[in-house]
Amino acid sequence: MCDARNSVGRMRVFGEIGRRARGAAAWFTQPLLPDDLLGTLNPLWSTSEPHARVVGVRRETADTTTLLLHTGRTRIRHRAGQFVGIGTRLDGVWQWRTYSVTSRPGDPRLAVTVTAVPGGTVSGALAHRTPVGALLRIGPPAGEFVLPDPVPEKLLFVTAGSGITPVMGMLRDLAATRPEALDGAVAVHCDRTPADVVFAAELRRLAATTGLRLVERHTAAEGRLTPDALADAVPDWAARQTWACGPAGLLDALATHWDRHGDPDALHVERFVAPAPVADPGTGGRVTFATSGITADADPGVPLLAAGEAAGALLPNGCRMGICHTCVGRLRSGGVRDLRTGEVHDTPGQTVRTCVSGAAGDVEIEL
Repeated sequence: MCDARNSVGRMRVFGEIGRRARGAAAWFTQPLLPDDLLGTLNPLWSTSEPHARVVGVRRETADTTTLLLHTGRTRIRHRAGQFVGIGTRLDGVWQWRTYSVTSRPGDPRLAVTVTAVPGGTVSGALAHRTPVGALLRIGPPAGEFVLPDPVPEKLLFVTAGSGITPVMGMLRDLAATRPEALDGAVAVHCDRTPADVVFAAELRRLAATTGLRLVERHTAAEGRLTPDALADAVPDWAARQTWACGPAGLLDALATHWDRHGDPDALHVERFVAPAPVADPGTGGRVTFATSGITADADPGVPLLAAGEAAGALLPNGCRMGICHTCVGRLRSGGVRDLRTGEVHDTPGQTVRTCVSGAAGDVEIEL
């Protein structure tokens, strides 16, 4: 009995020592959370601020570069045709842009292909001045410019310039997993000269080794692609499901042509421009940040993030444009309006990007 009491006493003593040790460790690591510590040891381990390391740089053309990225284990599998947000640190500030994923969903390395835009600070830095070993931040995959399952029997891809990037991800995925879907498929791609065609060698190789038919149009000599020229090159265009990506002028012309002479639902378009803010910014309201206990009045059209910061709240943020998902908090009550689309979200527990969401009445966020 005495030995039993001693054993219990020793267990209590050791338990108290352990409790105090954990308390001391927590004191030393405040206000860091476990994920913060992991991210400090290795940014690729962070789940709140995912990073990727550049492990390869491949020059596609004079202005276009593919970056091969090693990502953390929390990477979300993308679908062919989707894009991700890429953040690079310039002069101490994280700058974000979105780029299509050009690697297949099953590839061990994530590939994004960047074309340097004239005067573009971020695209120029990524395309021309990103070395192997550089650390970038990365957002989750997004976008609806993807192929359905099952894949339609008759496919048409129409691209111009860097618009080839999401389609290249689709073509690579189809060639590797469903090559029969390329039998009879047509890809029409436009660029200024043969030297300007991104992925030129690979596209031509796919056309030579699969059932894909490739139509290249070099606009310096042949002029821009018009719907009539497309109909001449692909006479059965109206019978095909079409995925198109490129400059706004081309996409607008295609949309008009499909509206007048085809099936508008058969044309799937990806535009490389941010959506315009909604005309109706909503009602505004009082925002309560439950974790910090701070409340703020948000006027119509003002992001929750900006309203909270103006009231003194220290809130997580990254790109401040809805790409990186750093600013998310869970909706506890009320509703928010997406300032880009006008859509209202009011489901408790739903994650909200505070940088692109406004108050739709009084709202409570877990931040």
